[in-house]
Amino acid sequence: MYLHRVRGGGEPAIQRGYDARFKVTPAYRAELPDMMAATDAVAGAPVPIQQVGVSNFRLPLKFRPKRGAIVTLEASVTGTVSVAAGEKGINMSRIVRAFYEHRDEVFTLERLRRVLAKYRRKVPSRDARVQVAFSYPLVQRSLRSGLDGYQYYAVTFEGRIDARGRFRRFIDFDFVYSSTCPCSAELAEHARAERGVYALAHSQRSKARVRVEVADGARLAIEDLQAHCLAALQTETQVMVRREDEQAFAELNGTYIKFVEDAARLVYAQLAGDKRIKDFWVACSHLESLHSHDAVSVICKGVPGGFTADFMEFRSLVC
Repeated sequence: MYLHRVRGGGEPAIQRGYDARFKVTPAYRAELPDMMAATDAVAGAPVPIQQVGVSNFRLPLKFRPKRGAIVTLEASVTGTVSVAAGEKGINMSRIVRAFYEHRDEVFTLERLRRVLAKYRRKVPSRDARVQVAFSYPLVQRSLRSGLDGYQYYAVTFEGRIDARGRFRRFIDFDFVYSSTCPCSAELAEHARAERGVYALAHSQRSKARVRVEVADGARLAIEDLQAHCLAALQTETQVMVRREDEQAFAELNGTYIKFVEDAARLVYAQLAGDKRIKDFWVACSHLESLHSHDAVSVICKGVPGGFTADFMEFRSLVC
């Protein structure tokens, strides 16, 4: 239904209403205005923009585990490109459309190369970057009771392509574990031995965030990163627990006591030995049960021109 009013001068007012029967033709679409093609001056300073795009658009994507059937997971996608000084902006919907063209395919790090190539064809740019964040389930067997449960890991796939066409692949992976303080453990044992006092070492939920650059041509699965972190830290938090599992976990914590510095070096030793990993950094945070603050550490592989141990987002590591 349209509202048709007459202005004071007798001219008809703009019609209001939505015509659900209207069909867009190619000719009509070609005539629609495109502000990105406008010739007027760029607003503000005429300088390049390093990243512009869309963040947190969501869609279901298929992933192939190292073993087992394909799973479909909700993913959050951030895609950006660079804009030259003389360009007004970009058509952001093209970024989304370029990604949606691959929504029915099994998603991999290598798939990001094809997505980024389409970015650059649809949106002229020197640099392009896309991140896909999701929660990845893996079955975890309990320590002694034989029960199974799903452990979820925060994972981000990232692909970058620069002006020279060089493509790089990255994975961010979060691993949650328990850390028992070696100093507290020794003091508790001293209290028992010297004064017969029942004492317990303090331990706390902790998190390691691993960021790796995957070497050209290499295949690195999420399960591989989980295995590296488990081998390094040993005391991953548990999903399914009976009394025998809780006892086993207490024994694990007593066996693998560690400061936050130890945790970072233990993960370093695991990642440094994997030739599929070109570069990496590790950030660890122990959410102290003794102190009112957290204990943190960061370490990197030390590749010339590579990652630096510069990480100040420890609040995002809250478990």
